[in-house]
Amino acid sequence: MQQFDAIVIGTGTAGKSTAEQLHQAGKSVAIIDKLPFGGTCSQRGCDQKKILVGASELVARSGRMRENGIATAARIDWPELIRFKRTFTDPIPEKTEQQFAEAGITAFHGTARFIAPNAVQVGDTQLQADHIVIAAGARPAPLGIPGEELLTDSSGFMELEQLPNDIVMVGGGYIAFEFAHVASQAGAKVTIVHQGERPLEPFDPDLVKLLVKATEDMGISILLNAEVVSVAGEPGAFRVGIKQQGQERSLNTSLVVHTAGRPADLLDLDLDKAGVDYNEKGVAVNEFLQSPSNPAVYACGDVAEKGLPLTPVASWEADIVAANILNGNQQRYTETAVPSVVFTWPDLATVGMSEEAARKSGKTIRVSFSETTDWYESRRINEPISGYKLLIDEDAGLLVGAHLLGVGSDELINVLTLAINHKIPVESLRTTLFAYPTRASGLASMLK
Repeated sequence: MQQFDAIVIGTGTAGKSTAEQLHQAGKSVAIIDKLPFGGTCSQRGCDQKKILVGASELVARSGRMRENGIATAARIDWPELIRFKRTFTDPIPEKTEQQFAEAGITAFHGTARFIAPNAVQVGDTQLQADHIVIAAGARPAPLGIPGEELLTDSSGFMELEQLPNDIVMVGGGYIAFEFAHVASQAGAKVTIVHQGERPLEPFDPDLVKLLVKATEDMGISILLNAEVVSVAGEPGAFRVGIKQQGQERSLNTSLVVHTAGRPADLLDLDLDKAGVDYNEKGVAVNEFLQSPSNPAVYACGDVAEKGLPLTPVASWEADIVAANILNGNQQRYTETAVPSVVFTWPDLATVGMSEEAARKSGKTIRVSFSETTDWYESRRINEPISGYKLLIDEDAGLLVGAHLLGVGSDELINVLTLAINHKIPVESLRTTLFAYPTRASGLASMLK
């Protein structure tokens, strides 16, 4: 059995950062991954998605400006776009493995399974360590329907050599909407099937309603209170069984994409053999991101029960885990406002409290909400719809929640995140002179 100071399971943002910090501090480190090294974000998630989103935004914006100064709308060449995307993603596994080798981190390809509280097995190799860090990421949620194996997941969608003419997205979260906007701007007919009453449930319902309208105006069909109950057929000719409000019907489509959520990837780990507790959110951890049931084990990133499944959160949690392994449990996980963005056209962004949570908090809440489609920043690009909702604690004079819809929301939400986390008074925000004309220059009007 090979002995290390620490074993890290997963080579994504959380795992790679933890391993590097531990090794730099003089620890012997092994790192394991069953997938190509580099993790989801850089190869199969947010980074490459944003490349596709960027292209679709160019098409959308040029199309909106037809007859307003732009003579010809842009068009997506899908094979060329995927080729460009691969210039970012293809080198990552080899580059990541090379970085581990140069740093002196011992890398293993394969599925890690616990065989004891402080030991794992990869293939025929057994490894033991004082500390084991689980950073295995997430996986597509099982749907439990006939024909589930016929679905393409989000990774597969972003590897398509050709984009089909018609696509069904199963699920109504941010991945479904982002992919739907990308595919629609590339010329596909898209249907989103969501089992809930409203899509994008973590986001502000009033702004979601506006985004849904803009999405439908693009020609994307959104079926709510609808459940996919079966998929049959073959590539290019699928039949999707749907149950909606007690009625069953079917959709014919060329491609069915699984966008119905990604739970923690725990299935292969044999956590019970390590005495590691877990739940539907992921590995159960305490304030130090340590397993209470097995102190040798820590967890960070999407696989841990705390925090949002976002890359910056994974990186932040990796810092906490590394510090606690190196210095004893001194650095605590503390709740902080973390922004989240749906990269559609236009963008939908949120940070802090929802209106419902703010009203239940006992604070005296003022809600500033308006549609801003007729504001200059929207009109100059012929933006289809935009708006905002800001939640203000009147007694404290502080912003407690911010929700934005419109081009530039992905950047402005960062300013408002800073304001919430560092308790910048609303009056200071309102009287700050921002560059004009920008989305931030409208803050004074939003905060009145």
